[in-house]
Amino acid sequence: MLHPPHQSLQVAAVPPQGVPVRDRDQDAPWHTEAVCRRDEAGLFFAPSKEPTAARLSREDAAKRVCARCPVMVECREHALVQPEPYGVWGGLTAAERRVVLARRRRRDLELKKAARSAASPIAAAG
Repeated sequence: MLHPPHQSLQVAAVPPQGVPVRDRDQDAPWHTEAVCRRDEAGLFFAPSKEPTAARLSREDAAKRVCARCPVMVECREHALVQPEPYGVWGGLTAAERRVVLARRRRRDLELKKAARSAASPIAAAG
């Protein structure tokens, strides 16, 4: 879901590997094409004291909207880069985004560790 127009948006410069980037007018912000702009915001954000069953049903409905959205990847990356703490963005709940971010952090740490390990023998041999 989108913030009101007065709030700034930061979009990830590089989408995740293996995810095709759509061809579109690069002058138009991605959110202008978002399907959720036509839906009620209440579908994407929880009301206070929402029962679990109602929350799960609402989140599933929001994810169905996201699934047909042409800018789902851009929306998801926006929510991960910000990071957005609430709501369904790019087909992921806040809890699901926390899992994705934790996995990315672990992967980045493993890649850095592997790069250091690969660079160490070269420096010692040189």
